[in-house]
Amino acid sequence: MEAHVFFLHLLAVLLAARFFAEMAVRLGAPSVIGELTAGIVIGPSLLGWIEADEILKLLAEIGIILLLFEVGLKTDGKRLLHSGFKSAVIALSGFIFPLLLGFMAAYWYFELSLLVSLFIGGTITATSIGITVRVLNDIKCQNSHEGQIVLGAAVLDDIFGVILLAILYEFSFSGGVSLINVSKVFLFIGVFFAFAPVAAKFISIYIMRLDMKSEIPGVIPTTIVSLVLFFSWVSHALGAPELLGGFAAGLALSRRFFLPFGLTISTDKACAKCVEVQMKPIIQLFTPIFFVYIGLSLNLREIDWSSPFIWGFSLVFFILSVMGKMIGPFFLRESIQSKLAIGMAMVPRGEIGLIFVELGRISGILNNEIHAGMVLVIVLTTLLSPFVMKWYHHNYASHLCKE
Repeated sequence: MEAHVFFLHLLAVLLAARFFAEMAVRLGAPSVIGELTAGIVIGPSLLGWIEADEILKLLAEIGIILLLFEVGLKTDGKRLLHSGFKSAVIALSGFIFPLLLGFMAAYWYFELSLLVSLFIGGTITATSIGITVRVLNDIKCQNSHEGQIVLGAAVLDDIFGVILLAILYEFSFSGGVSLINVSKVFLFIGVFFAFAPVAAKFISIYIMRLDMKSEIPGVIPTTIVSLVLFFSWVSHALGAPELLGGFAAGLALSRRFFLPFGLTISTDKACAKCVEVQMKPIIQLFTPIFFVYIGLSLNLREIDWSSPFIWGFSLVFFILSVMGKMIGPFFLRESIQSKLAIGMAMVPRGEIGLIFVELGRISGILNNEIHAGMVLVIVLTTLLSPFVMKWYHHNYASHLCKE
């Protein structure tokens, strides 16, 4: 592709992402739905203006890594201590039940292969903390008892999801399920997360000193992006997905990071704040490209929408996605209104689910029909959940947010 043609394509991607994201938010839907819609509209599914080429794929991969960096950067470890046992119960049940239900339905009912079934189960485990936080803020419930449980659980859920994603990445790379590969991934994650905070401590000191001495602006974004890319390279070199390196870099630089068993590493909060502020424009530039790219990768014209399979497949996994997240709260000693409110808040899949399903597609594990069906499930859980949560709290659980 000639340079000027690519520039035109990139212009269309960025403007379409912004336009449809703005429209989605104005309609009360998450911005990620608008960005996904942008790819569907300008891609082969509708207008056919742009295809998912290798250059856009590379930019989308940068977007994934920066997105996971932001997730790690915003991870609040101390929140887990405050919400404690209840958050752990919700996170574990919200991880285990969707994974098991999704796997069993795919493997035994739809008779799909072991690896495909694992990817499907993994896709419906993740909760979008970004969407959940936004809705809780909208309904003024972020500081309520239920809100604190949900936010603590969502932090753990993200960590579980990234670890599962690393394992599934290893399976997709090796072409099969292996306990040795799983052990290798866990060993890497343990060593990586043990050394990342120490490295980040010294790096943050060096970056702040360099920023104060430098006469050229832009030291922080340049050095942080370099750090994220280096961590991602190390991650790949050790056999895990590159995005795990981005997550580890963000987690280590987070203002809220802590190590267990009382061992803490004091981080410069001013440095962490500078990182958040100065990295945000870069993240906001690249991340929408990833979601548009997913829409471009979908070719809805190739799917037989008259086939009962696609509708039955999507309906089954949509129901299991909701059920899997609603089971956990019933293990808690809370009122029925609280249990339902907590379960609903854990339903949105959003960006993490899309990362799962995209990894399955590019590795050749999920065919076009299954990929489209899973994207439809993620879109439905992401799109419907905010409206249902707002309606439920307004009509039945408004008193919860006053606590």
